Amino acid sequence: MSLLDNKDDLKTLVETLNFKEKVERSKRLIKEAYERYGDSLVVANSLGKDSVAVWDLAKKVNPKIRGFIVTTRFKPPETIAFMNNEIKRYPELKVYKNDSSIADKLYETEPDKCCDILKVEPVKRAIEEMHVQCWVTGLRCTEGRTRTDFKEVEERDKGLIKLNPILIWKEREVWQYLALYQVPVNPLYGEGYRSLGCAPCTKITNDDNERAGRWIGTSKCGGECGIHTRPLKTNTSGEGI
Repeated sequence: MSLLDNKDDLKTLVETLNFKEKVERSKRLIKEAYERYGDSLVVANSLGKDSVAVWDLAKKVNPKIRGFIVTTRFKPPETIAFMNNEIKRYPELKVYKNDSSIADKLYETEPDKCCDILKVEPVKRAIEEMHVQCWVTGLRCTEGRTRTDFKEVEERDKGLIKLNPILIWKEREVWQYLALYQVPVNPLYGEGYRSLGCAPCTKITNDDNERAGRWIGTSKCGGECGIHTRPLKTNTSGEGI
């Protein structure tokens, strides 16, 4: 049976599979998905530690795999510099951005609307323009309270598969992989950040929750920007497969 069709208990796999087994499982998921979807499989690279690990895994599976980056006017300069270095190394990474005018400090007054405009809209555009049938993410089920119920293979939008190949990895295993394969990472991690986003909405915390530093002081604290929870294709809906 294809691993893409598995019904494994992911919470059990988080604890029972060792690092090597998780890496091989992730590569197999990407390989089987690429064999099924070909060039319509595309990696979403947020430039965070999890995304760059997935991007590296994907390029090991097949160097022809494409990707996209969504950036915003509020990204820290360190993230912008890191992005520019990545697209020099990988010209097949396409950058999407929404430069539409928005209200001043919308990220404070209406953070959901801000994320919809600056993050969700460009992802929708990337999926449409790159003719994506399967997009690959760096989601992990141990990251925080909002990510415990995702599956390795999902179809939240009809006709659009989402693959989460490192869903069962722990944070330390991500860092183990990045160190082992000498994958470059965003320098902000060296300052103490554990989850990266836009500068006004990302803080350093001592909380056990990796994403606790996101949107502090708002209803979104530790939550999601919307790309993993909002519909990404017009007038479609779907169930997990």
